[in-house]
Amino acid sequence: MTGHTWTLLIILAAAIAVLILLINSRLRFHPFVALMTVSIGVALAAGQPVEKIAESLESGAGGILGDVGVTLAFGAMLGRLLSGSGATDKIARLIVDRSGERSLPWYMAGAAFIIGIPMFFEIGLIVLLPLIFSVARRLQDTHKVKGSPYVYLATPAIAALSTLHGMVAPHPGPLVAVEGLHANLGPTIVVGLICAIPTIIIAGPVYGRWIAPRLDVHPDPELVAKFTGAVAGTGSGTGTGSADGATGAGSGRADDGAGTPADGSAAPVNKVRTGWALAAVLVPVVLMLLRTLAELMYEESSPVRHVLTFTGEPVIAMLAGFLFALFALGYRSGMTPDAIRSSLADSLKAVASILLIIAGGGAFNQVLEDSGIGKAVESAASGMHINVLVLGWLLALLLSFSTGSATVGIVAATGILAPLTASGNSLHTALLVVAIGAGSIGLNYVNHAGFWLVKESFGMTLGQATKSHTAIQTIVSVCGLLMALLISVVV
Repeated sequence: MTGHTWTLLIILAAAIAVLILLINSRLRFHPFVALMTVSIGVALAAGQPVEKIAESLESGAGGILGDVGVTLAFGAMLGRLLSGSGATDKIARLIVDRSGERSLPWYMAGAAFIIGIPMFFEIGLIVLLPLIFSVARRLQDTHKVKGSPYVYLATPAIAALSTLHGMVAPHPGPLVAVEGLHANLGPTIVVGLICAIPTIIIAGPVYGRWIAPRLDVHPDPELVAKFTGAVAGTGSGTGTGSADGATGAGSGRADDGAGTPADGSAAPVNKVRTGWALAAVLVPVVLMLLRTLAELMYEESSPVRHVLTFTGEPVIAMLAGFLFALFALGYRSGMTPDAIRSSLADSLKAVASILLIIAGGGAFNQVLEDSGIGKAVESAASGMHINVLVLGWLLALLLSFSTGSATVGIVAATGILAPLTASGNSLHTALLVVAIGAGSIGLNYVNHAGFWLVKESFGMTLGQATKSHTAIQTIVSVCGLLMALLISVVV
């Protein structure tokens, strides 16, 4: 490598250090502001022409928002319709109510898996809290579960939600990596799901069965009563649970600012059929996967391929899923049009911060490319004897842990590694998306909002939250990387 290449790499290392400092110092910069500030500093330090810097920032931020932002907005509104109409609660209860005590963790993981497809981790957990609390109270009365039944059921739910959040598109993190690495969306979804299933099993039911007897966790009885509809202090675990599925999620707030779940105000009476609820969850994913099948089975001139390619575009697929849910779930659930409109507006407010972080990451990535740092990374990586999947995982892990934002970890790691995928095949690029997403999940600790949501919701001590939530997320992270490496060797 030349001296100029080393200079650019040093600038990149300094930029990452400054980014971490700005977010974690007393200044407490918002990640979007930190990313934009560091991007300008990188461009100046790397010698990029001043008149080109603003253009790089605008094209980077605008490009990623055009690719991901609209899709994310539709995903947020779809998730709100699913929770507000009671569809997610109906899916979860359908699955769990048919299981026995020993199989409950597996069914809970299945319920969280389906619900987690369109939802963020925090919102998905809030949606599942009524179900977890009511079933755990029932198990507590039977004394058939060793240790805490709350940990017994929460562990698979946390594992499934976090795995999908970090590793499977169309969640925003993986979708950012798909766009930044120019991966093929269909194979990436398939590979992500293949990696996700064994990861969820190990980090969820298997780890949950081991850790539950070792943690004496019992949430505040009043909080449990609020989410289940039971009377506080009673031993009965047969609370009906409100049909909103989520009570607190219906308002779009994952917590009240201190980590305590939001109020559990009742949602409309659930008139949604289970089939419609399942269809609304799966419509976007099925359309995206059909696009991949069409590209494999039909020639480019085929009308069928043209149609499925169009409907399988992420923005089109998410719009289709949202419109389906709007009519099948929104208007049919008893919600008034005004209530639906207000709820959807609130859902967009909830993701505004994430959209800004993604925009800042796009600007940062574009500056890395335009300033030549991307080429320097490519040159350095070509001389290193480290697997690019491990490198992507490690970068995302360190950035996520140090900044407290999985999104920052993904967008920054994607920008750094994008030059390495220019000549890679679609499978390898898809595996890199999974590895980066898995890295962003690990070491989820006190500077992550999800950590506090779990800790306060279940009344855990700091040590208990570390042994449960942090450990679960880290197991998911490691298993996700191992699965990606295994597939890269076998295929």
